[in-house]
Amino acid sequence: MSEEGLQRKVISGLAWKFGERIGAQLVTLLVRIILARILMPADFGVVTMIMIFIEIANVFVVSGFGQSLIQKKDADNLDFSSVFYFSVTMSWVLYAVIFAASPALASFYGKPVLSPILRVLALKLPLAGINSVQQAYVQKHMMFKRFFFSTLIGTLVSAVVGIVMACLGFGAWAIVAQYLCNSAMDTFILWITVKWRPILSFSGKRMKEMFGFGWKMLLSELINTAYRQLRSLVIGKLYSERDLAFYDQGQKLPNIIVTNINSSIGSVLFPAMTMKQDRKEELKQLVRRSIQVGSYIMWPLMIGFAVVAEPVVRIVFSDKWLPCVPFLQIACLQFALEPVQTANIQAVKALGKGRTMLIMEIIKKGFGLITLVAVMHQGVMWIAWTGMAVTLFATLVNSTPNRRYLGYTCKEQLADLLPAIFLAAVMGAGVYAVGFLPIPLIPLLLVQIIAGVVIYLVLSILFHIPAFSYAWGMMKNMRKGGTR
Repeated sequence: MSEEGLQRKVISGLAWKFGERIGAQLVTLLVRIILARILMPADFGVVTMIMIFIEIANVFVVSGFGQSLIQKKDADNLDFSSVFYFSVTMSWVLYAVIFAASPALASFYGKPVLSPILRVLALKLPLAGINSVQQAYVQKHMMFKRFFFSTLIGTLVSAVVGIVMACLGFGAWAIVAQYLCNSAMDTFILWITVKWRPILSFSGKRMKEMFGFGWKMLLSELINTAYRQLRSLVIGKLYSERDLAFYDQGQKLPNIIVTNINSSIGSVLFPAMTMKQDRKEELKQLVRRSIQVGSYIMWPLMIGFAVVAEPVVRIVFSDKWLPCVPFLQIACLQFALEPVQTANIQAVKALGKGRTMLIMEIIKKGFGLITLVAVMHQGVMWIAWTGMAVTLFATLVNSTPNRRYLGYTCKEQLADLLPAIFLAAVMGAGVYAVGFLPIPLIPLLLVQIIAGVVIYLVLSILFHIPAFSYAWGMMKNMRKGGTR
C-alpha cells in the first residue's frame, strides 16, 4: 500500500473508530448515570467482584492468536478459520470451568449469591470466542466502519435492557443483563455485516506458526489483566463491596474518556504500524506523532476532570457517590500517561517482539505486586496511590525498548510529552481558580469547562505547539477520510 493510501486508511479508521467510541461511551455513560441513581453502590460492587474472573478468563479467548492474525503479513482464511475454531472451543471449556468453580469463588468472598450471577455472566465467554476473530479480521483490513455500527447498536439495545430491569427492581442482575446483551448484539451485528465466514478446515501447522508470537502476547495480556483485576480482588476480599464500588467508579469515569481516545488510536495504530515494521525511521515518526497528539489531547482532559471531579459527581451521580472522588482524581493522573504507553507498546507488538512484551509485563507487574502487598492492609486509598506509582514505573519500562528498536530515546519521549503537561497544568490552575466564583454549582461547572478550553487553546496558539497544528489538520481531514 502506498504512503498516501495508508494515510487515508489511518485517517478514515480514526474517524470511524472515534465515532464508534464516542457514540458508545456517551450512551454507556448515560446508562451508568441512570443505573447509579437507581441502584445502590453495593449492587455495582457485587458485579465488580465477579467480573474479575470473567476478565481473566476472557484473556485466553481474545488475546494471543487474534493479535497474531493482525501481526502476520500473509494471514489467509485458513489462518482465521483455525483461530476461530480454537477460540470457540477454548471459550466453552473456560465456561465449564467457571460454572463448576462458581460456588468456590462465591465462598471465597463469603457471598453465596455470587455463584448464580457468575454462571450467567460467564456466558460472555462463548460470545467472545466468536467476536474475537471477527474483530481481528476487521482490524486487519482496517474496516472500522463495521465496528461503528456493531458497537453502537449493541450499546443502545443493552442500555434499554439494563435500565428497564433496574427500574423493575432486579438490582445487580440489571447490570449483568446489560453486559450480556451488549456482547450478544455486538457479535450478531458483526456477523451479518462482515462478509468473512470460517471455512470447514483447521490447520494445526498454521496454529503452531502463530503460537510463537501468540503465546507471548497471551501471557503478557494475562499478566496485565490479572494484575489489573488484582486490586479489585484485594479490595473486595479485605474491605466491603461499597469500598470496591467507590474505587471502581472512580476508575471507570475517567476511563470512559480514555477509551474514547486511546483505544481508538491504539486500534488503528497497530495495523498501521505492522505495515511499517520494515521501515524503522517511518515507524519511529508514527510513534512520535502518536505520543505528541495523544498526550496533547489526553492531558488537559484528565487534569480538567480531576479539578472538577467533586461537582461532577455531585451533579451527575448524587452525593451518595462522593467517596469515589479521590479515587477518580488519582485515576485521572494515571490515565493521562496512557498515550505514551499505548504508542510504545503498539510499536513493540508491530515489530513482532513478543518476548520483549512478555519481559516488560513481568517487570511491571512484579513491581506492582510488591507495592500492593506492602500496602494492602493500610486502606483502599493506599492501594489506589500505589496504582499511580506503578503507572509511572510502567511508562518508563514501556518506553525503554524503542530506544533500541527505533532509536527513540526516553529523553526524546519526555521532550514530546512536556508541552502537553505544562499547558494542562496551567489550564488546571486556571480552572481551579474559577471554582471560587460565588455562583450556583451547575453554572459554575459550565464556566470552569469553558475557561479550561479557552485557556488551553490560547496557550497552544501562543506557544506554537506542533501537536495543536497537527491535530487541527487531522480533524479537518477526518471528515474527508471518513467518507472514503
